[in-house]
Amino acid sequence: MQGTIKPVEGYPPTSKRRQRRITLTAGGAFHFFHDGIADGLIVFLPLWQSAFNLTLTQVGLLVTCFEGATACCQIPAGFLGERFGERRLLTLGTLITALSLISLGFAGGLGSLVLLLVVGGLGAAVQHPLASSMISKAYSGKGRRIALGSYNFSGDIGKFVFPALAAVMLSQVNWRPVCMGFGLAGCLLTVGLFFVLRQAKPGETVLSVKTREDHQRPKGWGIVNKGAFSILSVIGMVDTAVRIGLVAFIPFLLILKGTHPESVGFALSLLFIGGAVGKFLCGVLAEWIGIIATIVITESITGFGILLLTLLPLPGLYFFLPILGAALNGTSSVLYGTVVEFVNPQQVPRAFGLFYTFVIAAAAVAPPLMGTVSDMMGVGDSIKLLGGIALTTLPLSFILSRQMGHMGRGQVGTP
Repeated sequence: MQGTIKPVEGYPPTSKRRQRRITLTAGGAFHFFHDGIADGLIVFLPLWQSAFNLTLTQVGLLVTCFEGATACCQIPAGFLGERFGERRLLTLGTLITALSLISLGFAGGLGSLVLLLVVGGLGAAVQHPLASSMISKAYSGKGRRIALGSYNFSGDIGKFVFPALAAVMLSQVNWRPVCMGFGLAGCLLTVGLFFVLRQAKPGETVLSVKTREDHQRPKGWGIVNKGAFSILSVIGMVDTAVRIGLVAFIPFLLILKGTHPESVGFALSLLFIGGAVGKFLCGVLAEWIGIIATIVITESITGFGILLLTLLPLPGLYFFLPILGAALNGTSSVLYGTVVEFVNPQQVPRAFGLFYTFVIAAAAVAPPLMGTVSDMMGVGDSIKLLGGIALTTLPLSFILSRQMGHMGRGQVGTP
């Protein structure tokens, strides 16, 4: 029999409701910062291209440095979270990312940009698997998907705030002090969240000393329906690749249509505020009409919406960006909330780490491929290609539906 898992010791007594509230608030704050930074860095891409004379392929590779480093550490983060607890690793990773942002303000060329983005990506790797796991274990049943929807909503609020704030700051100063300011804010946030999570059990568990000495840790990935998990991961990879590819290169489409480079952040904010609403509403919508129907709706709007994006004039494009953002980001709430339904409760962190490895790896590969296609064919044609790729999730969603139909009652892991 496997060893029992004991709650982390050292926390004062607290009600379950308060524990959930603090856990969700802290997890949302981590998500706010990390997602805000990850997508907020897109604002700097046209400026870095101009400052360091980069090709579009090199611009795409900069995104890959951050996303690729994040992808590589998803699985280790899941395992380390099981052993040492989510709170410690979340604060450490966030601090590393914040310090890398401060250092970006002193970057002298492509080499230093690459190095610092890799370091920042490594720090950011802990956020998605560990915060998702922490919240999933604090909530159960139907409330879990809504809680994860709220968690995802906070990330998209960060995506809205950071580009908008960057646009305001860039109108007054160059990009270097803006990077340093974001990094300093991250350091202050990290310290605050560390002490907030000490007030309640953040839903994390670690093996006791006796368990580590006398028993073996759970083995394998804990996936109870490998077919459904695999298809869910493929949909997540396509969805994420399309989203990151579009977000990375939509600034260049906007510039072609007449937007000033320093004003790109405002346009991105419109896309991201729509995404914030979509993340929250799609988590609720999935509870009402089911995950398959929600995926079909959001991915259809995404695919056809991206195609429409290249045809609209600039005023119409600004109007349409929030609508596209809602669909573009809404799917992920459904996907993330469904992962735990195919996983044993004790192995949720590692399963989230595996899932996020797949989707973030897709996010790392997409930008340089988009950059290469854009250098060859132009930004407009490469974005049209993304729209077609997004529509491939429609047949995949029906395959997922069949796989979920094969699950026997009681097979789903519920944290």
